[in-house]
Amino acid sequence: MNFEIRREGETAVVATHGDVVASSVPELRPALGELVRGGLRDMVLDLADTAMIDSTGLGLLLSAFNSLHKVQGKFAVVNASEEILELFRTLRLHQHFPVAGR
Repeated sequence: MNFEIRREGETAVVATHGDVVASSVPELRPALGELVRGGLRDMVLDLADTAMIDSTGLGLLLSAFNSLHKVQGKFAVVNASEEILELFRTLRLHQHFPVAGR
């Protein structure tokens, strides 16, 4: 999976290009961790080019949310497909951080 990180003021936007699944998490996890360790407090995950998230991917998102929450930071998901939105609603993740569709 490819991903890009761009800064928009105090916020890092992480755009994933491909599915956020067990095989791609090892590439993405260190990059997200480095952002938080580097002092980032606001992160937006852009899922415009993502069709699927598995349990490992969900674990990564929750880990990023928890790391930011500990330092009074903010985490959000944007451009999620209808299927991913439904998954987040079913798991009630939208009650912990903002989630927006396409």
